[in-house]
Amino acid sequence: MDAAFWLARWEQQQIGFHQTEINSHLQAFWPQLGLEQGAQVFVPLCGKSRDLLWLRAQGHSVLGVEISRLAVAAFFEENGLTPEVSQLAPFERWECDGITILCGDFFALSAAMLEGCAAVFDRASLVALPAEMRSVYAAHLNALMPQGMEILLVALEYDQALMDGPPFAVHPEEVEALYGERFAVETLYMIDTIDESPRFRQKGLQHLLERVYRLSPR
Repeated sequence: MDAAFWLARWEQQQIGFHQTEINSHLQAFWPQLGLEQGAQVFVPLCGKSRDLLWLRAQGHSVLGVEISRLAVAAFFEENGLTPEVSQLAPFERWECDGITILCGDFFALSAAMLEGCAAVFDRASLVALPAEMRSVYAAHLNALMPQGMEILLVALEYDQALMDGPPFAVHPEEVEALYGERFAVETLYMIDTIDESPRFRQKGLQHLLERVYRLSPR
């Protein structure tokens, strides 16, 4: 599963992962991070998520990264925003009203690009990747993040033998293995959403757990 896979999904509008509403877990648990007004938030693999708008409305500056130019353009167009577009090699930088999206490959990010960030919101990044890529993703994110950075992570748990991803199942043991050396991993909330997820039930799942984590620097 490489960049071409996600570019094709956007080109073919196979974007069932996109949520039209602001993520409820973000709204419920973000305040627990206790960030200062104006703190910058990083949203990896952000697509055209409206969560960026909510974070901006809380007074944060927002930095996203997204490989699909179609997704980036759609975010600004659908929300009535007119961005300034410039180059930040190897990325194309789109900016408007405190929201910046770097259009390009997450793995091309440098630590300098995240230097001012205080927290990460990950709803659709870790679960978008197969197991062999998740360790690479987490290692790169760990290398990018400044000291003291917090993470609010939403992950899914289900029987992977019954359904292939994306989204993929990511269980607590894996979250601990990926991030536990640097972060204290705390479960804030867990809910079974299978009754609200008919397309997953149709694939044979009996349970679809959403787990919200706070990852605090050790």
